[in-house]
Amino acid sequence: MSTFIVAEIGINHNGDIVLAKKLIDAAVVAGCDAVKFQKRTVDKVYSKEYLDGPRKSPWGETQRDQKEGLEFSKEEYDKIDVYCKEKGIEWYASAWDVDSQRFLQQYDCKYNKVASAMLTNDQLLEEIAKEGKYTFIATGMSNYDEIDHAVEIFKKYKCSFELMHCNSVYPMPMEDANLKVIRGLKERYGCKVGYSGHEAGTLVSVCAVAAGATSIERHITMDRNMYGSDQKASIEPYELCKLVKTIRDVEKIMGNGEKVLTAAEEEVKKKLRG
Repeated sequence: MSTFIVAEIGINHNGDIVLAKKLIDAAVVAGCDAVKFQKRTVDKVYSKEYLDGPRKSPWGETQRDQKEGLEFSKEEYDKIDVYCKEKGIEWYASAWDVDSQRFLQQYDCKYNKVASAMLTNDQLLEEIAKEGKYTFIATGMSNYDEIDHAVEIFKKYKCSFELMHCNSVYPMPMEDANLKVIRGLKERYGCKVGYSGHEAGTLVSVCAVAAGATSIERHITMDRNMYGSDQKASIEPYELCKLVKTIRDVEKIMGNGEKVLTAAEEEVKKKLRG
């Protein structure tokens, strides 16, 4: 089975549609299956007190300036929709509030995503599950009771889903990956389990595929030194190309699990066993 590889653009476009298209191009060149964005209704996700607080950014001096600067409007999402169709790559987004999920419903996206931070937001989960689209559910910061509850909601609406093992530290120390959880999640919930990574480099993500992950999601950036809270936990285009190629090689290496002799091994057998 081919691993589903997602390039998480998220908010690394820094509110710039030209940069967003460059990141989409990088995902296409690397051979990714999809790109993903994030959508927020700023006044619904954050309190007025928080938004009025100080924060220096390219867009101003307050938290509101920064949050609104990172958000794409319908005009930009229309361009993303058209551009991805032209490039032949799927796109979807993780909504951080119900209004944002309803905004995304106007597009014919094939997938939905529940961000780790939203796994306990029942109202949002209900809105997503009711759509019936295949949904990736990130499990960072969550215990089994919380995951159980989220899974119950998706099962109630008979909505297909795939859990994603995740550690929500940005960037995540390699030794905290705990990839054996992938098997544990598969056994507990009887579903596909992917991996959403925030570590430096590509090794952990490749190991996740060997550990049974059916999907891989990684944040991507044109340059880790760019402005943005997610940039340091992202991989650059050359690393993305390396990751996709290595994952495809690992798929070949892992095989299908059946004990068979290749034609070459049959020839060796004739020589050594007579």
